[in-house]
Amino acid sequence: MRQCGITQLCRDTASYPAHALPMTMSLRTVLLTALAMLAFAANSLLTREALAGGLADAATFSTLRVVSGAVTLALILTARRTPASGEGGWRGALALFTYVACFSAAYISLPAGTGALILFGTVQLTMFGAALRAGERFPPASWLGLALALGGLVYLMAPGIAAPDPVGGVLMVASGIGWGLYSLMGKGARDPLAATARNFALAVPLVLVISLFSLGQMHLTAYGAILAIASGALASGCGYVLWYAALPHLSAGRAASVQLTVPIIAAIGGAIALSEPLTTRLILSSVVTLGGVALVLAQRAKA
Repeated sequence: MRQCGITQLCRDTASYPAHALPMTMSLRTVLLTALAMLAFAANSLLTREALAGGLADAATFSTLRVVSGAVTLALILTARRTPASGEGGWRGALALFTYVACFSAAYISLPAGTGALILFGTVQLTMFGAALRAGERFPPASWLGLALALGGLVYLMAPGIAAPDPVGGVLMVASGIGWGLYSLMGKGARDPLAATARNFALAVPLVLVISLFSLGQMHLTAYGAILAIASGALASGCGYVLWYAALPHLSAGRAASVQLTVPIIAAIGGAIALSEPLTTRLILSSVVTLGGVALVLAQRAKA
């Protein structure tokens, strides 16, 4: 592969508009999808390592993540052969900011796998709730799946010896709602990459304001800065490019289902890289929550 691996693949992929990507490249699609899921899970690991280890404060980490993501996406769009659309705006930027800021603050106290499961479950429940609000009818099996998904999250966050920090849990729920709303806003975007790049750029002043209000608590090490930039430029910026390149070749059901792997990857990565325990509560919650989400997705795919 030319130049520097994932970054070059991002540039190569972004040079083609979504409708022009050949539909026969199944191996490429598998590779793009796998790399995107790894990138999304890596966000949890990078953020947790930086914040749990006191390598950066949450506001500074969020600012560096958004700024590096905005710069990376702007460079990729510049290298792309097609003009960017004017999609994206302040509503999307505010939802993105909510996701990033609460995500960072939550990982001060939450393990990587627990945070990823709460985030993913909340995102899916937010989107299912929007579907219900829009008039979509769910069969009984889907309602069972929703109950299981919600019950799994409630069990994970219920008081007990192995329960996660309640403040971190609430913050991650807020982050998941922000990302769910962001996803819904961009659902019909003709050029999701350009819309994401604009939203990242508009979110920069928002995270800078938070950093200004947090100057008294500001601290940042060189390694913490590297982790934040990796989270923004690679795990976020390039991760979204890879995902948007894979999406045209995936059915809606498969695209939603493959995201079930992200909390699992984050939990395994947290156990290996960060020495975080895989508790019985986390394992049971993951099985119930992800199983419930999978059941709803399966029913919607049939419909």
